[in-house]
Formats: sequence, C-alpha cells, structure tokens
Amino acid sequence: MSQIRPHAFVAMPFGKKTGPDGKTWVDFDVVWKKLLKPALERAGFEAFRADEERRPGDIRSDMFQELLAADLVLADLTIPNPNVWYELGVRHALRDRGVVLVYGALPSGESAKAFDVYTDRKLRYGLADDGGPDLVTLKATLEALVGMLKESRHSSTRRKVSPVYQLLPHLRPPEWRSLLLGTDNESSATYRSWMNSLKTARRRMLAGDVMVLADETPVRALAVEGHCAAGNALLALDQCALALEQFDRALEIDPDALAVKQKRLVCLGRLGRMDEARSEAEELVAEHPDDAESWALLGRLEKMRWLAAWRRYINAPSIDTATAGLELLGRAIKIYRRGFLIDPRSHYAGINALTLMYLHRHLVEQAEVSEYIDQGLTGMQDLADLRGAVRYAIDSVLSAQSDDYWALASRAELILLHENQDIVRKAWCKAVPAADHDWFAIDSSLQTVQLLQELQFRPDEVAIARDILDSELKQCVPPVQSDRVFLFTGHMMDRNDRAKPRFPPKMAAAVAERISTVLDHWRAGSGDLAFSQAAAGGDIIFLEACRARGVRCQVLLPFDEPKFVKESIAPSLNVPGEEGWRDRWLALKPDLGLPIRLMPVELGDPPGKINAYERCNLWLLDSALAHGPEKLHFIALWDGQSGDGPGGTAHLKAEVDRRTSCVEWIDTRTL
Repeated sequence: MSQIRPHAFVAMPFGKKTGPDGKTWVDFDVVWKKLLKPALERAGFEAFRADEERRPGDIRSDMFQELLAADLVLADLTIPNPNVWYELGVRHALRDRGVVLVYGALPSGESAKAFDVYTDRKLRYGLADDGGPDLVTLKATLEALVGMLKESRHSSTRRKVSPVYQLLPHLRPPEWRSLLLGTDNESSATYRSWMNSLKTARRRMLAGDVMVLADETPVRALAVEGHCAAGNALLALDQCALALEQFDRALEIDPDALAVKQKRLVCLGRLGRMDEARSEAEELVAEHPDDAESWALLGRLEKMRWLAAWRRYINAPSIDTATAGLELLGRAIKIYRRGFLIDPRSHYAGINALTLMYLHRHLVEQAEVSEYIDQGLTGMQDLADLRGAVRYAIDSVLSAQSDDYWALASRAELILLHENQDIVRKAWCKAVPAADHDWFAIDSSLQTVQLLQELQFRPDEVAIARDILDSELKQCVPPVQSDRVFLFTGHMMDRNDRAKPRFPPKMAAAVAERISTVLDHWRAGSGDLAFSQAAAGGDIIFLEACRARGVRCQVLLPFDEPKFVKESIAPSLNVPGEEGWRDRWLALKPDLGLPIRLMPVELGDPPGKINAYERCNLWLLDSALAHGPEKLHFIALWDGQSGDGPGGTAHLKAEVDRRTSCVEWIDTRTL
C-alpha cells in the first residue's frame, strides 16, 4: 500500500469576504480550519492552500504547478471570487478529473449561483451568523464531505468530471510531466528528486528500491510510471509474478495505459498463462489495430505456441504434429509481418518475421513436407524484399543512435540468416560491446541463437554467434541467485531506561539458541541471503548466526551509521560476560558478505511524514521479495505486543503475513 497520501489543492478565498448576499461576512479561514482541512485529512489527503506556501518566488508558478499535478482540487464557490473561478478553469482545462465543488449557504438559504457548473454535483454547507460553518450541521456536513472526497479519490479514472473533456470527447489531457515548469518550485523539485532516485535504482537493477519508490510517488499521476518501473525491474530479474502485481496496480490507476497492458502480456506469457495471454493480446490488437507493438506481442505468443508444437514433434515425431507446427509458425509470421507493415520503424517485429520465414523454409525442407510451403509467405522474393525492409528499419535507428544494442543485435541476427561466417563474426563482435556487459541483453540474444541451434539452422554460422555471446555472458555480472532468502525482525536488547523488561540480557542465550535452531531447520548455508537491520539484540544475534553458516548478509539501515549506532546499538544493556554490542557490531561489519546500504543514500530522505523505521521495514521486505516470494523465510523475535513506536517488529510482521506463510515466530514471552 502506498505510504504517500494523495495531494489536494484547495481553491478558495482567504480571510473575511462579503457573503453571497453582499451584506454579511464569511470567514473563509474558519471554514478552512473547521470544515475543509479536517475533511480532506480524514479522507486521506495531504491538504494544501496557496497561502500556506512560504517559499519565495512567483506565486503563479506554484499555483499552476498545483493545478496541474494535484491529485484533487477542492474549489469553494461560496462567492463569485475571480481567483477561484480562474483556478477552477485552469484545472478543468489541464485535467479531466479530480475536482470536488463546495459552497456555503447563509441561514436565509441564499448562495452564489454558478451558472456554468450549475448542473455539477456540489456539496452545500451551512454558514452561521458569525461567518463560520454552521455548528449545528457541521458534523453531518463533515461526514458528507469526507464521503464525497473518498468517492472522488477511488472513483474510476474513466469518469470525467471536467466539462471541457465531457463536451470535447476526443480531447486528451496533456502529458503533464512535459509541462513541469522550469522554475524551481516545491512540486517540480520533489518530482525531480523522486525521478532521480527512481532512475538510479532502475539502472542498478535494484528492484526492491524501485518497489519502495513506486509507493512514494509525489502525486498519483506519477504512480503509473512508478509501478511500471518496478514491474520492468522485476521482469528483468525474472520475477514475473511480482512484476504482474506492479502492472496490475498501475492499471488500477489508469485502465487505458497501453504500454502497461503490453507489459502485462509479457508477464502472462512468461508465467505460462498462455490462454489468458492470447485472449488479452487479441483484445489488445482489436482495440489498437494500428499499434505495431501489440501485434508483435501477439506474434510472440503464437511463436511460443509453435515452439511447443515443434518440441512435441521432436520428442514424438509424427507428420501430423510437424504440419500442425508449421501452420502455427505461418500464423506467427503473418502476425509479425502485419506489425512491421503497420510501423516499418518496428525492427523488432520485422526481424522476428524474417527469422521465422527462414526457419519455415528450413523446417519444411527438413521434414520433407514441401506441400506445406506457402509460396506467398516464404518464397525467395518475399525473403529478399522483407530482408531489405528490415535492414532499412535497423539502419534508420542506428543513424540516430549508433550504439543501440537492440538495433545492432537485430542487424547481427539478420546477417546470421544469410551471410557468410566472416561477416557473421564481424556483426556479432560489433554488437556485443554495445550491451555494456548487460547480462539480460546478452542472455536475450543468446536465447534466440540457441533456438536456431536447436533447429539445426546454419549450424556453422550459428556456432560462431553462440561462441561470441557465450564468451560475453561470462564477462557480465548475472543477477544474484539465492536458494533461500531470510528476513529477520526482532526486539532490541532492553535499554537502560526501559521500565518494563521485554528483552533483558539474561534472555540472550535462549534467543541465540532458538535462532540457530530455526536456521538449521531451514538448512541455511552459503547459497542463501539474509536481510536485517543491525540493532543491538535480535538483529546482531541473527546476523552472527547467519555468518557462522556462511549466509551472505545484506544490512539495510534507516539512517547513516553513526546515528544508527547512537540510537539502536549504544543504549542497550550489554550481556554479562560478553563483549559489548558496539564491539560485536564492529567485529561483524567486515564479514557481512555484502556492503551495508544506508536508506538516505540509496533512496533519499523519507518524503512527507513517513516514518524512517517503517520505511526501512518496507525496504527490507521489498528487497527480500525481489529475489522471489517463494524463497522468503521470515523470522520474528516478538512478544506479540505493539511496539514502543512506529516501524517496529509488529509492523513488519503484519506486512510479511500478507505475502508468505513461511514465518517463524519466536515468542519472547515463552523464553
């Protein structure tokens, strides 16, 4: 669940203004403090009013930024205030949804008449004689407004509330990130900081970091991008089930996001949910018949169906299975070709169509079923024509970016289909350096070459390409693989000032024994990975037990190390007869197996009012999950009670319980 509350901008008059009857006064500051702000906060919004901005600068820049990026605009139309109407108009022009209207009515019932939003749903609140909200009806009004705000927050993104977009159905909201103002204001600064952290984590393939940041988007409009980035990072780690969760969360926000739907198809295919994937792919090309990428994805699914049929034939040869496979292969070719014809810049669809056409001819000849040759599909002239078109598409990409690995790999694959061995060697030797030791990119190309080798297509030339890719893959750093992933949370050893004992020093030996028993039961060893903080008590005991078994330990700290030692290690009581907790930590540090990671350095400071300990708990969990939910083994040293503050053992256990049943609870009350 997202920790960042959605952001609401309030467009309303400030101070005391003449009421809608032109005689009495309305105190809008009181309306704000007693009604609007409490309602927004209860509905889960971070409320902001323009007069609360204390930073120097142009107030218009900040106002435009708020109207553009805010998740919700709450407009008070009690009086015909030109600033409020202007701000409402800007919002209606920039965004098609996310507006709630309210207005105040005097005891006489008189209120302002807003002709151009007369039919819009508005909430009426009562005004008292003193200009504030009517105290008699305030509680009911507050409840009604909270409900209205929550409804707006959770309503379908397809429901447009802006009259501009209702009356102009083909108008599309602008890509708001492209409209970020060049001036340095709070919104743009927050966005840049978040985006820089996200890019860094994505580049380093730290899926756990990306998952945390995806839940910390500055505004809801960025959440699609954040969850999509997390999904892509998890896909690269082959964690398709987790990636699918992220893409589904993005689609909950924007059900029409085409790129997210396409990524979801990739996940379904890799998870083996082929019938579901094909149905959704066919629906996607029906909705977007001019989108080359959608056709290419459908082609990929048909290619996978053909491969499954062909492998059945290899294992149990029969003419029926062979010809069925050829028909599926022909369908995949036609779909890829259609995608390429729709957009000749799509060299991915083009090279796949071309490679499958060559394989079609090759397999027909191998199986000696020449009557299944589709001369309109794999004739020599067809091959030559498509080969020229694909080469042109690839060269167009390379003319703009000469080191584009995927274009260079497509060109090398094209050359592999028909050129001699020397040219094949030169093409692949030129392509692989552009991958910059990207294990995932090289492995993807290797899978294609392995398929050609499996089908005995041009064996001498294919062997050259495979040798080059194999050699390069050995120079790349593969994703970290672990047999099991252990995640620990537990109480600190009691501090000197703790009134009621929870983890006294006399319990240390029993805790160490229980942790060792659990790790031995799960056969912890050198192929495993452990995640934990490093507080005195449970954390350090766990880390010591893991290192004694050769488990690599990844320590994540919520602060810089000096602050963490001061707050979470130094104040705890030491175990009689043993070296102090600080000394045990200093002895453990050099032997963890992995570098310590500090949250402020890796993720930046916690945004908004997020507690650092809670954030670190989620960082630990997401980092562990990124290695595969099925590998997660959780150990909690816990007394079953709520902690002394936020971000304790109870918090992490509750989060873990939603993700795995492989939980070992060491109840300190039984020790």
